Amino acid sequence: MSEPRPDLILLDIVMPDMDGFEVLRRLSADEATRDISVIFVTAMHNIEDEQRGFELGAADFIHKPIRETVVLSRIRAQLDAKAARDMLRKTNLRLSRQMAEGAHALERAQQLLLQSEKMAAVGLVAAGVAHEINNPVGFVGSNLRTLGGYLQDLLTLLDAYAAADDAAARARAQALARSLNYEFLRQDIGDLIAESRDGIDRVSRIVQALKTFSHAGDGEWQWADLHQGLETTLNIVWNELKYHCTVTRRFAELPPVYCLPSQLNQVFMNLLVNAAHAIEGQGEITVATERVGDDAVRVSISDTGKGIAPELRERIFDPFFTTKPVGKGTGLGLALVRDIVHRHGGDIAVDSEPGRGTTFALTLPVQPVATEPPAAR
Repeated sequence: MSEPRPDLILLDIVMPDMDGFEVLRRLSADEATRDISVIFVTAMHNIEDEQRGFELGAADFIHKPIRETVVLSRIRAQLDAKAARDMLRKTNLRLSRQMAEGAHALERAQQLLLQSEKMAAVGLVAAGVAHEINNPVGFVGSNLRTLGGYLQDLLTLLDAYAAADDAAARARAQALARSLNYEFLRQDIGDLIAESRDGIDRVSRIVQALKTFSHAGDGEWQWADLHQGLETTLNIVWNELKYHCTVTRRFAELPPVYCLPSQLNQVFMNLLVNAAHAIEGQGEITVATERVGDDAVRVSISDTGKGIAPELRERIFDPFFTTKPVGKGTGLGLALVRDIVHRHGGDIAVDSEPGRGTTFALTLPVQPVATEPPAAR
């Protein structure tokens, strides 16, 4: 691709000589173009095509008919994400140079980059959350337009029956009912309303999860339900998982844990996203909880992904170490996880076998020794 390279590509799927999937595959295979975000623009609405597109690396889908506000919003989101990635990359390079100047520069760089990793994690799932919201909003809008047409037909039919004062008029009204497919309208109206209610419920759950995730504890120590934090985080990252991961929950009964809920939610997010990225094709993520004696709990997140090579296992918690391609990770996700777990007085262990998967197990005290919590509710 000649310079200057585009920041974003809007790509149709159905094209005469080469379909959009093949174009994206070739873009992804070329080191010079693989980091260009691609948004598919298509009239197709089946999940198999969306799954194939996301597996090939598509950033988003825009469904026809085109709505200007939706297109501009999706483009702006991808351009903002690219700008954030570029800024993060430049920040990483600049701070890496500062590290060599001494221990003080290293400490400062780590703190700045830890914050950058938090923002990168949020940015990673932002497009997915937008997609999860836009899907039900799109079909609710389509349903409302269809219902509007049905209502006009029913009003026309009601007017015809109201004017039917003899047998001939009633016969004409009955013929109109048949031409409008009245029995189908009765059935479909109920189905459209039920589907729209389900869509609104989905949006409500996502918005509530976002509110809980972003405001959980506001950085304050408090008693928290870890299962609620896990469910909230699963809702946030669901778009990263749903196309190729089956999520299995194995929750035991747990007591409230005195913690920083927002930080533990960040831990859960990093581990779940890493698990999803480790799975090539279809796989399973298992989230399990258990009591450990009377004073501790354990949260385990397992995947059936490619696993971690033994020679890399000792380095995965090192700052700046990553096995992801350039531009896909800062190498601070697991370093951040370890630091948060240690801050809670806990421990993190990893068990991995190449080709079979990985399990991260977090053991947390119910009440960290260094804290003085109020009584659990």
